[in-house]
Amino acid sequence: MGDGPSVALDRAPRHGESVAARAVRALRRAVYASATREVADATRTAEMLQRPVTTGRQIAVTSIRGGSGKSTVAALLGTAYAHYRQDPVLFLEADPALGSLPLRLGAETVRWTTGDLADLVTPDMSLPDVTGHLVPLPDNAWLLPASRGQVGTGLDSRAYERAVVALRRYFGVMVIDCETLPAEVGRVALAAAHSRVLTSPATPEGVSSTYAVLRWMRDLPRRLLPGTVVVLTELTPHPGIDLDAATRQLRSTGAAVRTLPYDRHLASGGPIRTASLAHPTRKAAARLAAEVFRLAQQRH
Repeated sequence: MGDGPSVALDRAPRHGESVAARAVRALRRAVYASATREVADATRTAEMLQRPVTTGRQIAVTSIRGGSGKSTVAALLGTAYAHYRQDPVLFLEADPALGSLPLRLGAETVRWTTGDLADLVTPDMSLPDVTGHLVPLPDNAWLLPASRGQVGTGLDSRAYERAVVALRRYFGVMVIDCETLPAEVGRVALAAAHSRVLTSPATPEGVSSTYAVLRWMRDLPRRLLPGTVVVLTELTPHPGIDLDAATRQLRSTGAAVRTLPYDRHLASGGPIRTASLAHPTRKAAARLAAEVFRLAQQRH
């Protein structure tokens, strides 16, 4: 038996490319695939955010405690809707306790409040008539604050309901920054909204309190949880909890859960500039806006 062929097969066949060349090719393929997936994901998000509505959608944003990023999330949501949609978007503040939404949106002056417009808007008004009482924002968006920066501004549930009923036909989307639960206006806004966002700091205390609120919501006569998204806001670069475990616990109630990653621009306070947000933050905000809007179009 000759030994030529057996000797030739003793060594593993050499690859047509060097290890370095294969590594470069694999990296290019991974980068291309990642970019392709990101473009596809962004396209799906944009398509969802641009879907037409037959009646204005009300999206309520609230929390169980202050400092959870409630107004920040409301600002991010409304900004996303205003960017992608053609119909007018309204930021409505229903938190008269010196809420931070006007500051987050960069509003320099305010004139009328939510309580004021409850009795000012009439059915024969045109959109320009109504927006003349609002604070103009970029991308065909408008702000109606709850106060003029004064302590003790009142807003009861009846005035809130009158304001929403009067304004809802003018705007495709209304993002409502509510006072914290269990305050009356917050509960009314939560029950009447088409979808709800409950913000919670990504801390053990925040998750525990939010879990208790979700269990309370689960026992209400109206099924609110299928249209509710909990947003865990990372207030520090390294949250001191297991986010996966926290997400599982909160999802067990029937609510959806999203995470808003820590962002130095958001953490610094002041007006939110989209261009200054980190890329993961912009992507997370757009996905959250799309999910909340999808839920707002369903019947719960």
